Amino acid sequence: MTDTTHPATGTPTDAVVTEDAVPGTRSRSTLSELAADAPPTAPRPRRRAQSARVRSVLKHVLLIAFGLVMLYPLLWMLASSFKPSALIFREPGLIPSAVDLGNYTDGWNALTHPFGHYLLNSAIVVLGSVLGNLVSCSLAAYAFARLQFRGRGVWFAIMLMSIMLPIHVVIVPQYVLFSSLEWINTFLPLIVPKLLATDAFFIFLMVQFFRGIPKELDEAARLDGCGHGRIYLRIMMPLALPALATTAIFTFIWTWNDFFSQLIFLTKPDMYTVPIALRTFVDATGQSSWGPMFAMSIVSLIPVFLVFLFGQKYLVKGIATTGIK
Repeated sequence: MTDTTHPATGTPTDAVVTEDAVPGTRSRSTLSELAADAPPTAPRPRRRAQSARVRSVLKHVLLIAFGLVMLYPLLWMLASSFKPSALIFREPGLIPSAVDLGNYTDGWNALTHPFGHYLLNSAIVVLGSVLGNLVSCSLAAYAFARLQFRGRGVWFAIMLMSIMLPIHVVIVPQYVLFSSLEWINTFLPLIVPKLLATDAFFIFLMVQFFRGIPKELDEAARLDGCGHGRIYLRIMMPLALPALATTAIFTFIWTWNDFFSQLIFLTKPDMYTVPIALRTFVDATGQSSWGPMFAMSIVSLIPVFLVFLFGQKYLVKGIATTGIK
C-alpha cells in the first residue's frame, strides 16, 4: 500500500498496488473497493441468539408433544369416567358428548363395602410398609456403611444379588410359611417382611448416601461419648432426609399399586385393597362396569398423585445425592 495525492485536490489517498493480469504492469485499487470484494463476515451474535431460541422452542414443542402422547391414556380414562357406559367405546375422543356423574356414586357403592373401605385397607398396608422400610433398611444400610464385621463384603454382595431375584420365585415358600403361621387373610404377610429389610434396593440406596457423609462426624460424636445408636439417630437420620424421603415415596407407590402379592395373601372381600377391588369391577362374562371402574381408578390415583407432587423435590434430591447415575 502506498500514499498517493489526489490530482485535483492534492489530498492524500490510500491505494494498494496490485499485480495486473498482464505481466510487467500494475493497477491501483482503493481500500473501499477491496472491502466491497471481501467475503461476508461471520453471523452476528443476534442471529446466533435467534437460532438458539428457535432450537429451544422446537425442543420444548417436541417434549410437550411426547408428554401429551404419554398422558393420553390417563386423560382418556379421566374423560371416560364422566361418560355413560354406553358411550365410552363409541366415542374415543376426550370431550364427552354427555356427562354422567353417576359413575362416581355408583362405583363408590358398587361392591360389598363402600370404596372407602378398600382405600383404608390399602392405607394400612402402605403405612406399615413405609415405616418398616424406613426403619429396617436404614439400620441395615448403617451397618454396611459404618460397621466393620466379618464377611461384610460377602453379605453385601448377597444383598445386591437378591435384587435380581423375581418375586415369583419366593412367593410359594412365603405362602407356605405364612399359611403355617395362620397369617393368610391378614395384613401381616404384606407388612412383616418390610420390617426385616427385604427390599435390597432401598438398602443399597441408603448405603450410597451414608458413604457420602464424612466419617469425621462419627469420630467427633465418639469423642463426645456417643455410641452407634446415638450416631445413627442424631447424625445419620437428620442428614439422610433425602434418602429417607425417596424410600418412603417409592415404597408408597409400589405398595399402593401392588396387585400380585395382595391377591395371593388376601382372599376375603373384607380384606381387599384398592387394586383387588378394582379388579372385581371386571366381570369374566364381559359384562363389566367400565364407567364406575374408571371413576374409582381416578379416585385411587389421587393419593399417588399427591404424594408424588409434594415429594418430588425430595425424590430428585435423594436420587441425585446417592451416587446412582
